[in-house]
Amino acid sequence: MTQVSSSNIDSIGYNEQEQGVYVRFLNGSLYVYKGVPEHEFQNLMEAPSHGSYLNRNFKNVYPYERIE
Repeated sequence: MTQVSSSNIDSIGYNEQEQGVYVRFLNGSLYVYKGVPEHEFQNLMEAPSHGSYLNRNFKNVYPYERIE
């Protein structure tokens, strides 16, 4: 997990084998977005606003679940 500067997100990580993007929010909850290609994870990490990018490009595209 890599800490990011965001008003909503604490840290983001990626598991290549399962193509899972892990997002820990500042409220402590942890979500995994499934089936995410590595280039999409890189785009998220390089976005000027991680939260906005997540909302626009992940929320209605990749299945996700809260795991913590």
